[in-house]
Amino acid sequence: MNAKCVAKTLVRGTLAAGLAASLVVTLQGCVLAVAGAAGGGALLATDRRTIGTQTEDREIQVKGYSQIANELGDASHVDLTVFNRRVLLTGEVPDDNAKRRAEEIVRGLPNVDAVINELAVGPKTDFGTRANDSYLVARVKGGLVAEKGISANDFKIVGENGNIYLMGLVTQDEGDRGASVAASVPGVSRVVKVFQYISPQDQQAVAAAAATAASAPSSAQSAEAAPTVGAVPSSAISSQPLGQAPAPVSDSTQVRPGNGSRSQ
Repeated sequence: MNAKCVAKTLVRGTLAAGLAASLVVTLQGCVLAVAGAAGGGALLATDRRTIGTQTEDREIQVKGYSQIANELGDASHVDLTVFNRRVLLTGEVPDDNAKRRAEEIVRGLPNVDAVINELAVGPKTDFGTRANDSYLVARVKGGLVAEKGISANDFKIVGENGNIYLMGLVTQDEGDRGASVAASVPGVSRVVKVFQYISPQDQQAVAAAAATAASAPSSAQSAEAAPTVGAVPSSAISSQPLGQAPAPVSDSTQVRPGNGSRSQ
């Protein structure tokens, strides 16, 4: 797989996101993309990751796609999703060696804290299956939008061969409710939680900070002074549920450490 194929993969992901957004609008009967590009900026500012982490996540994704494509070629279909320096690998590879190699490539990238290898060994899924996955992601997104008490923006949703993977910085309650919503969508075969958990107190502090920032006058100076509004401090994040019973869906058991190094 060459650079052109990598570009096609990224474009396909963008198109899938667009399809998901349009389907959510249809499902909810209202326009969600308020203020166009300004809405995109708001999502960035209220993300529970720091601005720096969001940037690193995108860099990890681009580098990972490129290196995996160059080494594994067209025989593999690997999707790479990054959230808070954790990389989720989904898709299909021809053998265990390719699965292992994909993980090694990602683990060697700067700023990767953990790798969740959910790659399946087997034939690549066809266009119809991938289109259905995009549809399921849109349905899950719509369900999260409709669910009161949680924000769909706090969840990253990945669909692969009928399975739904959920990432995000969430409280135990938010994670369980989000997983329950995903599990109730017709056509979803399995829901896998790949969350990092925060305490309700941190969640409330983040929400208050984001609300304050949203009501404050916009200026370049204030943006520079508080570039990480709404972000959760690393010390407050756990990869395990905080003392509550698990939801009737599975937590990923494939989490392995990354190299943890930070690019200069």
